[in-house]
Amino acid sequence: MSLQSVEAFIDRVSQPLKPYVPTIARFLLVVTFLEDSLRISTQYGDQKFFLKKHRGFYPAFADIFLVSNVLVMMVCSILAIAKKHTDFAVAGLGLVVVTQGFGYGLIFDSAFFFRGISIVGGLVLLLADAQLTSSKKRNSMFAGLPQIEEISHSTYLQLFGRVLLVFLFLGFLFAGKMTLMRGIVAAIAFVGCIMVVVGFKAKWSAGFLILFLSVSNVLLNNWWSLHHTHPQRDFQRYDFFQNLSIMGGFLLLVNLGPGGLSMDEKKKNF
Repeated sequence: MSLQSVEAFIDRVSQPLKPYVPTIARFLLVVTFLEDSLRISTQYGDQKFFLKKHRGFYPAFADIFLVSNVLVMMVCSILAIAKKHTDFAVAGLGLVVVTQGFGYGLIFDSAFFFRGISIVGGLVLLLADAQLTSSKKRNSMFAGLPQIEEISHSTYLQLFGRVLLVFLFLGFLFAGKMTLMRGIVAAIAFVGCIMVVVGFKAKWSAGFLILFLSVSNVLLNNWWSLHHTHPQRDFQRYDFFQNLSIMGGFLLLVNLGPGGLSMDEKKKNF
């Protein structure tokens, strides 16, 4: 059985799910922001205490920081899921990633840094998706006047988003003690990342990385198995939902495709 026939079979089997994939992808992409806004709201006193005692925030500034983060994450997440004002939603959520990195003193933590870049990559793909949808609507209204500039922008955004998405795996490659099994898994993931970046069989390699993240996320970040007073519970929950958001970014890539600046697209011209 050839690779093409396998791909055709999987396409037929997955056909009923395809209309729901974009919405699922957008929800997963913002789920870490929704969870974070809920966590801040339910642990407001602890969050404020941490910012005052360990980050040197004045009480009023801590309140402004926390409340504004919750509001921006909630509003922008809803806009992203609904596919409304996507540029505003992406800018707001991207700003949250940066401000939280500095506010909580995590910006120089390699794990946070690499995951944050991957999440931004997913947000960039979300913006590319919105631009492509807008472009298709315009082209349907003005069939003889293609929006060349906007299509070009979305193509570059797709490339930029692909590159940023795989940064999470750099953290996996360079963090922790390297063992034989870890080396094998890292090598396989590395090949998948390269395929995503260059856009070769990008949908399938993104699907593989989604599967890889799903398994590793359940095994490594099983926060539900820890007692609610365990000091690592909140950290593992935070990592778990961030990885879900990165999976949402890869799912967007599966739905969108790699774009014009990719080996998959170039192959179509031959």
